[in-house]
Amino acid sequence: MSYEVELILDVKAELGEGPSWDRDSNVLYWVDILGKCIHTYEPMSVKTDKIQLNEHIGAVVPVKKGGLVAVLQSGFYQIDLPSGKLTAISDPEAHLPKNRFNDGKCDPKGRFWAGTMPYDGEKGKGNFYVLDSNGHVKKVLDNITCSNGIAWNPDFSTMYYIDTPTKQVAAFDYDLETGEISNRRVAVQVPDGMGVPDGMTSDEEGNIWVAHWGGYRVTKWNPNTGEMLDSIPIPAPQVTSCVFGGDNMNELYITTARTGLDQETLNEYPHTGGLFRVKTNVKGSATYKYGN
Repeated sequence: MSYEVELILDVKAELGEGPSWDRDSNVLYWVDILGKCIHTYEPMSVKTDKIQLNEHIGAVVPVKKGGLVAVLQSGFYQIDLPSGKLTAISDPEAHLPKNRFNDGKCDPKGRFWAGTMPYDGEKGKGNFYVLDSNGHVKKVLDNITCSNGIAWNPDFSTMYYIDTPTKQVAAFDYDLETGEISNRRVAVQVPDGMGVPDGMTSDEEGNIWVAHWGGYRVTKWNPNTGEMLDSIPIPAPQVTSCVFGGDNMNELYITTARTGLDQETLNEYPHTGGLFRVKTNVKGSATYKYGN
C-alpha cells in the first residue's frame, strides 16, 4: 500500500515521544521528553496546547476518572487537567539518579507499563515496571538498556516489548487477569541498515507497527512470522513512536525527534521533530486508560 504522509504539527520537538489517543475526547497527547512538556492536539478543531513541566517526561496516558498519568524522570505521576498540577504516585528508581523513564502504555485492565534507561546509555542499567490500578509498582524486567515500545495482540495473550539496542521486538505470553508475563522470545529481528526499533503500536489484525530511530520510517510486521509487511518512509531521520487515532481508528500519528542531528541534516529534513499522520487501511488498537 502507498501512504500519504501528512505533517500535522511543525513544532520541532527535541525528542517527540509517547503518543496516546483519548477516544472519548478525541484528543491526542504526546510528549517532548527533552522539552519537558506534554503536547495536545484536537483534530476536529485543530486546537493545540502544551503543559510545561520541570523535568523530563517519557510518556503520558489518560486516566479513566479524568486527567492524565505520566512517567517523569522521577517516577509515576498523576496530572490534573486543566491545571497541570502534579501528584507523585511512586518513584521506584529514586536510588538511580542517572536513569530516566522512557516509553509507557496501559493495558485494558488499567495497568500502566513503563521502563527506564540510563542517560549515558550504559548497557543493562534500565528496568521495566508496571503500575497497577491501585498505585502499586512492581519491577517486571531488569538488565534493560533502553526501554521502549509496548503493544499487545488482539486477544491480549501476547505482549510485545522493545529494548532498543537489541534491534528486536520481544514477545511474552501475557496473562491479562494477573498482568504476569512469561516465555520471552524474539518476534521480530530488525535488519541492519534500518535504524533501531523505538516506539510501537498494534492493529486489530494482530500486526505491529514500529517506529525506527535513525531509520526514516515506520514498519508493519507480522509478529507471528517475523515478516515485514510494509514500510512507510517518514521525512525525518529519528522516528520515535506511533499510535492509532481518529474517528475510525485508522489514522496513525507519528512522533519524531531533532536531538543529536547536525545542521546539514536538519536543513535537509526541516520538519523533523514534527508530528505526522498517515491514513491506513486497518483499524488500530485503542489507547487504554489508567485506573479502575
